[in-house]
Amino acid sequence: MKKIVIIGAGFAGLEAARILSRLRKDIEVKVIDKKDTVDFLPTMPDCIGRGINPEHLSYPIDKLTRKFRFSFIKDEVKSIDLQNRVISTFTSTFTYDFLIIASGSETNFYGNDDLRKHAYKLDDVSDTRKIVDVLKNRQFDNYLIGGGGYTGVEVATNLKLFLNKAKKTGRVVIMERAPDILGPLPAWMKDYVKANLKRLGIGVSVNSTIEESDDERTMVIWAAGVKTSAFIQNLQVEKNPQGRIKVDGYLRLNESCFVIGDAAYFEYNKNYLRMAMQFAIFQGNSAAKNIIRSIKGKSLKKFKPMDLGYIIPMANNRSCGTVFGVNLKGRLPTLLHFIMCIYRSYGFKNKFGIIGNLLTGGRR
Repeated sequence: MKKIVIIGAGFAGLEAARILSRLRKDIEVKVIDKKDTVDFLPTMPDCIGRGINPEHLSYPIDKLTRKFRFSFIKDEVKSIDLQNRVISTFTSTFTYDFLIIASGSETNFYGNDDLRKHAYKLDDVSDTRKIVDVLKNRQFDNYLIGGGGYTGVEVATNLKLFLNKAKKTGRVVIMERAPDILGPLPAWMKDYVKANLKRLGIGVSVNSTIEESDDERTMVIWAAGVKTSAFIQNLQVEKNPQGRIKVDGYLRLNESCFVIGDAAYFEYNKNYLRMAMQFAIFQGNSAAKNIIRSIKGKSLKKFKPMDLGYIIPMANNRSCGTVFGVNLKGRLPTLLHFIMCIYRSYGFKNKFGIIGNLLTGGRR
């Protein structure tokens, strides 16, 4: 009986658990996560503007244990001894034959304790609830979005939609420390997004950042970067500046440890894969199948990513993106975004809840 431990119950970790369930009689699978729910991150900004109920974005991990036949441990990993194959949490220790690190990423405040204390973030459903509750019960003069990447743009447009619906005033500004928003994305996409932000009355301030966030008349939502978990930061292995672990062509750190999803730094065609749900799921699938091959004494298969594209959803339905190599603008990419989110959500109640909220504007 082989012991397999998966750290993280996100897209990557749960996909790995699903594939490993095919070997139910030959393996013992444990999943460790500090939360007892899996939260659907891609739709969280839509809770602000489109009125999606945050409850529809959360699913109990316990329900998946019965479906995928794994044991769930609600705990936080403190350290990993790669040589002796031992995982230490804050309450226990576990040994393994194979380990999958799929712990995802979390908001990076870059050591700014003031921001950590006062700014809002979007790491899980509880964060989303806090933002929605504050917006409903308080009025601000300024709404600052730290970070002009995908999430920052999506949050800003949903925030503007909320203010318009609630007939509240307030200045919405995206603060980006780089010379331009949306990083390495193509010029046509940046121009399209910036024109839409201007149409919505959302300001963009580049070459700037937020140092303090304790002004009572200003709300700050921080989306300016992510980092990996503390136990990964402490591992003495090769990592990129975000703390993502560099892996080989099979997604391995070593022969017994695979790293997938946001925790992995994978090189392909002289580039590194961006953090994305689709890659996390594909990597979870690949790592699990390679563990099965290892157990059966078969040769491993290299991970070959398939890039389906990406979409920047904006709350006024003037979204944009590239899907299967085709550039899209307007309502179609918005529709594709929600089709993907509904399809990938766990539980029929959540799926139909999201659909109902979208059709009614969150009034139910």
